[in-house]
Amino acid sequence: MSDVAVTIDGLPDRYLTTRPVAEDAPEVAALLAAHQQAAKGSSGVDPEAVLGQLAGTGSWTRRQVLVRDPEGRLLAWLSVHDRAAGRVLVEVTVSPDLPVDEADLLAHHLFAAGERHARDIGRMRRLRTTLLDSGAYADDPRQQAWLDGAGYRCTRTWLQMTRPVRPEEESSLPAVREGVVVRPVDRHEDGLPVAQDLQAVHRVLEESFQDHFSSYRESFPEFVMRLREDPGHRWDHWWLATVETDDGVLPAGALVSTVLREDAAGHEGSYVDYIGVHRRARGRGVAKALLHIVIADAARRGRNRVGLEVDADSPTGADGLYTSMGWVTDYRTQSWHQDLDL
Repeated sequence: MSDVAVTIDGLPDRYLTTRPVAEDAPEVAALLAAHQQAAKGSSGVDPEAVLGQLAGTGSWTRRQVLVRDPEGRLLAWLSVHDRAAGRVLVEVTVSPDLPVDEADLLAHHLFAAGERHARDIGRMRRLRTTLLDSGAYADDPRQQAWLDGAGYRCTRTWLQMTRPVRPEEESSLPAVREGVVVRPVDRHEDGLPVAQDLQAVHRVLEESFQDHFSSYRESFPEFVMRLREDPGHRWDHWWLATVETDDGVLPAGALVSTVLREDAAGHEGSYVDYIGVHRRARGRGVAKALLHIVIADAARRGRNRVGLEVDADSPTGADGLYTSMGWVTDYRTQSWHQDLDL
């Protein structure tokens, strides 16, 4: 892919556009950190994750462009992620240090370029429609105004929650209810997971989220590929829950977590990427059992926290469950969507 392919239509000639390379990672991480600090008062950028997205496996499903001023200073970053059939993530990050007029100009052109690339991706997939998925921090009116101007609508608010972990919780948490079993996915002698278990996790999560907001089908290869892009991914952080039923032992829920980078005190954490409970197993304590497992696992590994994201309007009342188990909200984010007719 040449630099010509990442030019942005209508952008004034004084700006320089390039596709990112590995050497850009520190600058992009600094840009993200500055944006987060301005938008929510703190930052938690993982440099390794940024590198993977720019030039590692995470770059394989993304179209990206960096915008610089004539002196080479990084001003903005556009990422268009072909996440799944019919769903494209558009991320626009503009330096908070720019004057309002210049920031607005860059954002306008970057969101337009994001839509153009999303249309191209949809046509390559031979789709009739696709969903543009973007987001903003709840306390970031600048990003929200850009999204609104680009034709997006705010569709949901998410709670970003954290729970502290105590060392004694490795063995002090309640046992699972009778008839419920939670276990790690089986692995071969070389450490790689057994395919049947991975497919069971994917299937139970897909079925669990069918009645949730903005549910969409993600193929098994797309699901696994996307999770493996995260530098915190570990195969021994996948769990599968089963329940006894009149029809035998059936998959009931699943949880996939990753490793959070060290905090200021030098402690790693765990992050719940996915937790889902199948409708046939709700009310049997499966969610609590899965959460207790990831808390105990974090304690065993010497970690000090478990983070997760939950829909503020979850129809299952998940936020109430998390609050009752010790999670607190750190900050809020928003989903912004736009439907494209291709």
